[in-house]
Amino acid sequence: MNWTTFLALLARDAHVARRNMVPLLLQTFLQPMMFVFIFGRVMVSSGYMPAAYKSLLLPGIMAISMVFTGVWAVAMPLIAEFQFTREIEDRLLAPIEISWLAIEKVFFGTMQALVAGLVVIPMAWLLLRPGVEFNLHSPVRFACVTLLVALFSACGGLALGCSVSQTHIGLMFSMVLTPMIFFGCTYYPWSALGHFPILQKVVLVNPLVYASEGLRGTLVPQFPHLPVLAVLTVLTAFDVLFLAVGLRQFHGKAVS
Repeated sequence: MNWTTFLALLARDAHVARRNMVPLLLQTFLQPMMFVFIFGRVMVSSGYMPAAYKSLLLPGIMAISMVFTGVWAVAMPLIAEFQFTREIEDRLLAPIEISWLAIEKVFFGTMQALVAGLVVIPMAWLLLRPGVEFNLHSPVRFACVTLLVALFSACGGLALGCSVSQTHIGLMFSMVLTPMIFFGCTYYPWSALGHFPILQKVVLVNPLVYASEGLRGTLVPQFPHLPVLAVLTVLTAFDVLFLAVGLRQFHGKAVS
């Protein structure tokens, strides 16, 4: 491990992010703001949803924002660098092991996902008050779940970015991310699927379920949710799995 090179790569990505600050801010904040306003403000104010839905919705919006940001921040640059700009060839010349190049991408994507998720909380407080209630009884558990969700999104982005070709980007969103969101318990708790017992068990293979339920259990525990300990265990397993798959795919594409 060459820490000087690793930090230089991080500094380079941070410099690129600063130069593209406006598109980055729009990408990070616009989508969760629209979700919060439409579902939490418009639907509730119109009487289609109860006032308590504001608090129920918040963890799901936070999970969606983190997953989209983390996947986009890691997968899209990798797809472009491997298949279009070939910029990855410059990085491969750096005096550092190949795997650490991928880990740097994951680290930077995790930071972006954390920012995108945490900004939802003050945004919701501004747009949804009065009526939105946070009950953060265990800040440590909340921090652990949030970090694991951000890491899962970045590791998932690494695995997808090294596995999907440039021509299949649209397919990635329509066949992977969209079903993940709708069956990820983002707009409803997992217990709401009790009337569909088979579907309720099938969706447990979706890591977004544990992201939404984990944030719900630590941020608004007054609503039904999966046990936080189980969520932490499964999210850790998904993080390790996606990181291992992503590193293997990255190394294979890099050496080829």
